[in-house]
Amino acid sequence: MSRKLVSLRRLVLIVSVVIGTAVAGVGLGLLFDEVGVAVALAGGLVALVWGLWLIPRNWRAWGYAERLDDLLVTHGVMYRKLTVVPYGRMQFVDVASGPLERRYGLATVQLHTASPATDAKIPGLPAAEAARLRDRLSALGEAQAAGL
Repeated sequence: MSRKLVSLRRLVLIVSVVIGTAVAGVGLGLLFDEVGVAVALAGGLVALVWGLWLIPRNWRAWGYAERLDDLLVTHGVMYRKLTVVPYGRMQFVDVASGPLERRYGLATVQLHTASPATDAKIPGLPAAEAARLRDRLSALGEAQAAGL
C-alpha cells in the first residue's frame, strides 16, 4: 500500500469536516446564536483530530499476501478481518481509480467471486502495482480454474 493513501484520505477528511462544520455552524447558529456556532466548531475540531489520528492506523492495518493457491487480504484496526480468496474461485478482478486516486497515482484492486461474502478489495496501491496484481491474479485464476 502506498503512503499516498494517507495523504488522500486526510485531504478528503479535511474537506468533509470543513463543509460539515460550516453547515452545522450555520444551522446551529440560526437556532442558538453564538453557542450553536461554538458547539459546531468544537464538534468539527474533535472530528478532525479523531480522523487524523485514525487514518494512519487504518492504513497500517491493510495488507495482502499472494500465496501459492490463494490470496490473503487483511484489514481492520479494532475488528481484524482476514479474507482468503482461492485463485480458482475468482471470477474477475477490477482495478478502479477515481479522480482523486488518479491524481495521487493510486488504484484499488477489487476481487469478485461467486459469493459476495468473499469479495475482497485492496485500496491504495500504486497504479502500476495494481495493474501487475490484476494481471497476475487473472492469470492464476484462469490456471486454477482450468486445473493446471
